Amino acid sequence: MQEHIHRGSARSKRGHGDGGIDARGENTWRLRYRINGRRYTKTVQGTKAQAQRALRNLLHAGDTGNHVTPDKMTVGRWIEHWISIGCPGKRRKAVGVRARERYAQLLRCHVVPALGARPLQQLQSTEIDDLYTRLAETMAESTLRYVHIVFGSCLATAVRTRKITRNPMSELAKVPAVKRGQQHGTVLEAGQLRSLIQGFCGSTLFPIVAVAAFTGARRNEILALQWNDLDVTAKTLRIERAVDDTKAHGLRLKGPKTERGRRTITIDDDLITLLLAERERHLRIMAGVPDGAAVDLSLVKLPAEALMFPRPPGSGKSFSFTELRVPRHVTKQFERIAPGLGFAGLRFHDLRGTHATLLLNAGVPAHVVAERCGHDTAVLWSNYAKMTKSANTSAADVIGTLTKGALA
Repeated sequence: MQEHIHRGSARSKRGHGDGGIDARGENTWRLRYRINGRRYTKTVQGTKAQAQRALRNLLHAGDTGNHVTPDKMTVGRWIEHWISIGCPGKRRKAVGVRARERYAQLLRCHVVPALGARPLQQLQSTEIDDLYTRLAETMAESTLRYVHIVFGSCLATAVRTRKITRNPMSELAKVPAVKRGQQHGTVLEAGQLRSLIQGFCGSTLFPIVAVAAFTGARRNEILALQWNDLDVTAKTLRIERAVDDTKAHGLRLKGPKTERGRRTITIDDDLITLLLAERERHLRIMAGVPDGAAVDLSLVKLPAEALMFPRPPGSGKSFSFTELRVPRHVTKQFERIAPGLGFAGLRFHDLRGTHATLLLNAGVPAHVVAERCGHDTAVLWSNYAKMTKSANTSAADVIGTLTKGALA
């Protein structure tokens, strides 16, 4: 059985844009057509009417320049290609090495085993729905949401580069979501924050936690701070770099994620005093004199790129002023100590959110807080404008003064 679709006058001969439909089995049809003189075939499932509609759509796509060439590329091959070109998103820019490694891990571990062998152009939304249902049985909701976002970006690039005509993500029955309250972590009250910091006193993390709490800097930015970033006279701390920890390159320094990340933060006298005490400790190590010994340290010089918080020396090793600290070790140490202080579930990154939120609740203008944290103002409101209990109570008090006498 064969049917031809003719275009133009009924008296004209069949042109290169005409197409044909052949029955290949029950509800299976082979479409034959030409685009710009090149012959294509495509097999579709469904009724004859659906096959005719599919053929008309293909011919129309050829007329408008939106035709997607039939391709046998699998989902797995496309994922590897997307990773190899830097995992570009909507802005068509490659992500950093660390993010690329994380995206690759998510897709290779969770998507490729289930869908990798499927032809990319035949991937259906129901197959993705089924995958998410299976993953939800053993995977945290936040991780599943992350898989969805990364896989969606991967498939969106396939649409943009005309490897597929549509993104099956747009037809999902259910999109993985994070429970309310889990998106941005925990925010501490001012008194809780003081209690937390005091609890770390005596720990090697004490100055790191203090800098995170009172500057809003990211963990990897803090671990990249050098002593020449501190200006005692101006009472400022420069953020110009961050630690990057990847499998490909190991530990290294890199520039901030965005140009906004390169900033200068004003700090208070107490934090300056704490940092000066830490620097004096380093000077004593450099001079080889013990703590408490009366000695003039003004002539002692640290290396030009000496870090504020270098990696602690291992057993039998000497102190290094420039060896980078492993970021995940800082996180693990923080998560071991915090529960014992009454802060179970608190993440190191929550110190950044707490810093931003407390400033906003205290009336500091949003653009000032955003500049201090290296954020766009809109992102700041989206991520860190959380309500603490005291702020909510203060808001109720203000409303009370406004409504006093008006509702009597």
